[in-house]
Order: sequence, then structure tokens, then C-alpha cells
Amino acid sequence: MTNPNQSTASTYTPPKVWSQEALAKDHGGKFSSTNRPTAGARHEQILPIGDKPLQLYSLNTPNGVKVNILLEELAELGIKGAEYDAYKVNIMEGDQFGSDFVAINPNSKIPALVDYSNKEKPVKLFESGAILMYLAEKFERFIPLVSADPQKRADCLSWVMWQMGSAPYLGGGFGHFYAYAPYPMQYPIDRFTMETKRQLDVLNQHLANHNYMTGNGEEDYSIADIIIWAWYGQLVLGNLYENAATFLDASSYSHVQRWAKNIADRPAVKRAVDLELKPINPA
Repeated sequence: MTNPNQSTASTYTPPKVWSQEALAKDHGGKFSSTNRPTAGARHEQILPIGDKPLQLYSLNTPNGVKVNILLEELAELGIKGAEYDAYKVNIMEGDQFGSDFVAINPNSKIPALVDYSNKEKPVKLFESGAILMYLAEKFERFIPLVSADPQKRADCLSWVMWQMGSAPYLGGGFGHFYAYAPYPMQYPIDRFTMETKRQLDVLNQHLANHNYMTGNGEEDYSIADIIIWAWYGQLVLGNLYENAATFLDASSYSHVQRWAKNIADRPAVKRAVDLELKPINPA
């Protein structure tokens, strides 16, 4: 049955100048209540600050889980100074548009982190890739050092950037049109499924000769694995978007499956995916 609000190539002509008022009734699907074409704070907010050096404001989405994993891996090693408090930013209720959160991340996306190691000069960070690189470099863990192996360092950073550039096609593209759009649309689903499967093939071919993204030893497990696993590992294991793993024939990417299961079995990763986040507005 055709959705009465569905636009097709024969019925929709883009206006000369787009405006929010021209949006279709069901324009945004699941996130229509918070989506706007403007940035900035929408309400006053005071974020809690705990007593640990690192303060994380996030949600257990793939992007949020990335930071959870690294922090839990650092905790597993007993790294001093990597202790953290974690708070839940409910994106469905608009917490990401509060004044304190926007002061950390003007882009109003999770995760965001503040390093209070130097309380006189706290460091604010946003974007998951930036947070992982900052923490890995700060504690000299889970990132190859240039002095030790320049090529592995380059490989790690290259794969981190690959994920940051590729994941929007998976989450904002495939995920949105497959799981969140107000009605099924074949063209965008086909378009983003094609690209998602191409990316899985990139990983599968690479992991055919690598246990981890930058090598085969346990010491080669790095932020490149963490940042990619949060999206693609969870995807092939069936943890993202209902029935998406079946739809994408994820079981056919055998090397990605092996790598994803190996990382999922790590104690720090198990804790990270179900990390308990404190409320930012306790009752």
C-alpha cells in the first residue's frame, strides 16, 4: 500500500530555496521531534561533575560505546588517571541541546568528554575519534608509537579516519532508511545497502590477513579495532537494527565475524556495551 505522504520522482519537485516549513508531515521518522536545521543551545542546563579525572557525557549508541570500550580497557590495565564518571545524555529528550553540553560540543552530538586532570585548565573534547586519539595518546596505550613502528602508527590512524568517514553511510544512511525512516524507500535503501556491503567487504579482505586492524598480535589491538567494532562488529553480530545482519548477509563476511566475536569476548568490551550511565538530572 502506498503511503499518502510518500514523495516520488513524479510528485516532488525541490523548491528553489529549501525551508523547514516545506517539510513533509513524517519527514524525520524517529528523530523528527528533535531535528532542526539550526545549531546551539535550546535550554539552560547544568551538567553534573563527579570526582574522577575524566567526565563522560554520552549514550550507549555505537559512537558512545567506542569511548566506553577504551575507558574500560584502560581500567582493565589499572591505568592511573583514567578513572571516569559517565552520565547519560538522552538524545530523544533533547539533553544534547542543553547549554552545558553545547559548551563542550557545539555540534550537539554524543559523546563528549572533559578531562579535569588539570582542574585549572580542563580539556573539552567532542567527536568519538578525537576522544579516542586523545586518551590513547595521553596514556600511551592502544595506539602504536611513531618511535616504535611508524607504519603501524600510520595504519592505525588511517583506519580510524576510515571509520569516521565511512560510518555515516552505515548509520545515517543505511540505518536511517532501513530502520528509522517513516516508510520504506527502495532507492535509498538500495544505495546505502550497496555501500555498507562494500565497506564490509573492505574489512573482510583486510581481516583475512590480520587478527586485528594493524597486525596479528595481542599488542596490535588498538583504537582502530575499538572504533570500527562499535559499528561494524556490532552490526555483523546482529546488535544493530533489527534483522539488519540477515538483510546484509553478514554471516558471509567470515573474517569480520571472527574478528568481531574475538573483540566481543573481551571483558572490557562486555562491560562497555552495557555500561551504566548516571542520570544528568537525578530525581
